[in-house]
Amino acid sequence: MKLIINGDEQIFDHPVATIAQLLEQLAVPVARTAIELNGAVVEQHQIQTTALQDADHIEIVSFVGGG
Repeated sequence: MKLIINGDEQIFDHPVATIAQLLEQLAVPVARTAIELNGAVVEQHQIQTTALQDADHIEIVSFVGGG
């Protein structure tokens, strides 16, 4: 499965069914993450159920606290 993540093409040996599975494989915490799938923002409550297709474009932004 090929996905474009933050502008970089990544190939996965096995299909990645949902955004939640993708974030788990990439070790990205869901709690402070904003996701855009093919130009549309994915709401936090939809991350578990939003399906991915081959060649999807995904933008992942993680929010970091600090001061």
